[in-house]
Amino acid sequence: MPSAELKIVPVETKSELKQFIGLPHQIYQNDPHWIAPLNFERKRLFNPKKNPFFQHAQVQLFLAKRNGEVVGRISAQIDEEYEKRHGKRVGHFGFFESENNPETARVLFEHAEDYLKKNRAVSVTGPFNFSINGESGLLVEGFDQPLTLMMPYNPPYYEKLIEENNYQKCKDLYAWNYLAGDIPDTPLQLAAELAKHPDLTVRPIRLSELEADLEKIMDIFNSAWANNWGFVPLQNYEVKQMAKDLKLFIDPKIALIAEIKGEPAAMCLTLPNFYEYIRGLNGKLFPLGFLKLLWRIKRRKCDNARLLLLGIKKEFRQHPFNMLSMLLYTEIHTRGKANGYMRGELSWTLEDNTSINQGIELMGGKRYKTYRIYEKEL
Repeated sequence: MPSAELKIVPVETKSELKQFIGLPHQIYQNDPHWIAPLNFERKRLFNPKKNPFFQHAQVQLFLAKRNGEVVGRISAQIDEEYEKRHGKRVGHFGFFESENNPETARVLFEHAEDYLKKNRAVSVTGPFNFSINGESGLLVEGFDQPLTLMMPYNPPYYEKLIEENNYQKCKDLYAWNYLAGDIPDTPLQLAAELAKHPDLTVRPIRLSELEADLEKIMDIFNSAWANNWGFVPLQNYEVKQMAKDLKLFIDPKIALIAEIKGEPAAMCLTLPNFYEYIRGLNGKLFPLGFLKLLWRIKRRKCDNARLLLLGIKKEFRQHPFNMLSMLLYTEIHTRGKANGYMRGELSWTLEDNTSINQGIELMGGKRYKTYRIYEKEL
């Protein structure tokens, strides 16, 4: 049982949701590596009317309070699309934050697990914010490296707090650092040879047709990732929301679609590291944050980006198009460097996805962060 002063509260009111969203500001107030996400974006993320994830999931948020002060939080969720895809009712936890206190973490996990068991989950994996298509994993290596768009960050002590609650490693995810130097000879030659194919075209996405192009990217994603561990397909209504979100900061010069005889065959979705623009805003756009943000976007060119997705539809993975990944790597390198992007993060990849990891290493990428997914039977 928790000590008398520690209380776990299901989030039910606007005030409690505000406390849930605000806790990271307390946890990371002295951490120079953390960058506060924008408050309005966090509010929308937890709004069932604005986040399409809630259309196919059950979610419960919990707060931990000690003597009335918020000292921890966690989410428990069940994604119905995951169950449809994998035939197993698996619960997930996410948005875990806690003071460095084993009791606080233990009671948070107990309440999250109880919620999942009551909703017939047979096991739990995480952290996922909210799903594998969002921010995934617990940072376990690379705490001193720069924070990158849509990738999680946490203190080192979270690893111990989670493992003390009988969670075991399920899968590690890798993030790779890439510097825009010279392309190695082997991938350059492979890409150059494929680029000669008369049926192949590589083009940037079109802002004027962003939703349509994102639907093509979704189609490629759902094909390319279909057999990957933990895969959950993207839905059309999620793509519509994605189009609204990405239109604010996507750079079409580094987001590419490869077409074969006009049919979408592969894609490479790279985004400027928007965190470079919001550092120091403390999550606030008003009253002055919005002006600072506009000034930074206009006057300060972002020189680093995150390669978020690179995938090839199954039917285009054989000769003569089996080197499409090399072509996309070299294209994004060349186009990115020409537009001032000098560093990139390629994330994330599965630890056991040997072909992808070897391809990144062949291009000169260096693994510099590791994120861990945990699991536990209920």
